[in-house]
Amino acid sequence: MAKPAAPNGTPEVPPPPPWERTARKAKAPARTPLSQEAIVATALRVLESDGYEALSMRRVAADLGTGAASLYAHVANKEELLRLCIDRVFADVEFPPPDPDRWVEQLRDAMRETRRILQAHPGLARALLGRVPMGPNGLRLIEGFMGVLRLGELPDRVAAWAGDVVTLYVVASVFEDDIRHTLHGDTSEEDVEAWAEEMKGYIKTLPAAAFPNMLALADPMFETGGPDGRFEFGLDLMLRGLASHSRRGTGEA
Repeated sequence: MAKPAAPNGTPEVPPPPPWERTARKAKAPARTPLSQEAIVATALRVLESDGYEALSMRRVAADLGTGAASLYAHVANKEELLRLCIDRVFADVEFPPPDPDRWVEQLRDAMRETRRILQAHPGLARALLGRVPMGPNGLRLIEGFMGVLRLGELPDRVAAWAGDVVTLYVVASVFEDDIRHTLHGDTSEEDVEAWAEEMKGYIKTLPAAAFPNMLALADPMFETGGPDGRFEFGLDLMLRGLASHSRRGTGEA
């Protein structure tokens, strides 16, 4: 049977009956195709938005619009997922060409760069604690740090252990920042200064006979030094200590 035509001769399609229009559902948004790369990218977004404790296979699956069981074809478990996240982020760390005359500065720059990358991915520092990054990019990172340390002609044991200590310092520094943000949210420099003044004021009320050293150091104890001041201070202490072991006699860090 031919469709009814409009006056101009074009077939006219009637609208659906009202009961069909109300029963029809809007199309669901297209799902992101499942792949290991998509799963890792989603896990990193969860870490960055809601923190380490929020990450689970179920949460990642929900954000991808699928069930947790479908993830296991690409990622064995949460532990593997964390290791993949760590390795993905470390792909962004770059080391300059080795320069023996600048080994201390190159080590300083590598520590700063690693910190910057971890700060850009909140929650990842917590995932790193207790885990050795053994993925391709993690191994490249370790090799890079060891290479810079060996440029300084440090004793083998000093170079090997320092590789662990300097990276732990960076990770712990970022982890503390993450905890502070979890507890207090976004804080301005003015907020930090106000907190430091309050703490300093309290210390100065302590009895001098019981706390003479804290009272004597109350002012410098609570100098904030800006967002990077204490990190840079600790960095300088570590590098000066390492330079004292160098057979190159490079002097001060």
